[in-house]
Amino acid sequence: MKKCQQLWTKYHHAVPLILYAIIYLSWFSYLEQTVKPPYRIIHLAVDDYIPFLEIFVVPYFLWFVYVAAAVLLLFFTDKAEYYRSCTFLFTGMTIFLIISTIWPNGHQLRPLVMPRENCFTDMILGLWKTDTPTNLWPSIHVYNSIGAHLAITHSKALENKKMVKIASLILAISIIFSTMFIKQHSVFDVLTAFAMSIVMYVAVYRTDLVSAIHSAVKRRKRKPQIVQ
Repeated sequence: MKKCQQLWTKYHHAVPLILYAIIYLSWFSYLEQTVKPPYRIIHLAVDDYIPFLEIFVVPYFLWFVYVAAAVLLLFFTDKAEYYRSCTFLFTGMTIFLIISTIWPNGHQLRPLVMPRENCFTDMILGLWKTDTPTNLWPSIHVYNSIGAHLAITHSKALENKKMVKIASLILAISIIFSTMFIKQHSVFDVLTAFAMSIVMYVAVYRTDLVSAIHSAVKRRKRKPQIVQ
């Protein structure tokens, strides 16, 4: 019993992450199954000039490891930054879900026939079987890549790890480009993800909204002192 209490005290901050993962995956799965044509087509003229480069499916898939690794790093090393990172990620992901729910959207950028046949195009075809060209705006791949890089650059454990931060930046940029090169997203999705990231960066990291809320909650819980 004592060991369970110790584990709870040490890792209870996993609860918000677990609960949100259940909510997000359930909501997203519902949207993937229910959003059907006709829906709002997202397209910019510049999309037609972006080449199809199947090798970028590699960083696209690395996104799943990248975001998870960044969050887990803070989970085990820096609780305050972990909460900031979760606030950044969860808020953007929730906005994305709300937009997809009230404004169903999709694109028609995927080629009807693969220009080449190789292991990378096979990976993309496998991805497209489970990931419909809907629920795109803003791009969560882009938004969360920015969030993961912010988590790494703000990590005290990596404070002096310059090469790790450079590698993180390169991977984040590669993932962002991958969303367009493998025709998963329009440039519009990418630009709006950047815009949302800027707003959330100011709210979470520049104004330190999380610490302000935490301090306010602590003040409310504090028992009033009786002055004699």
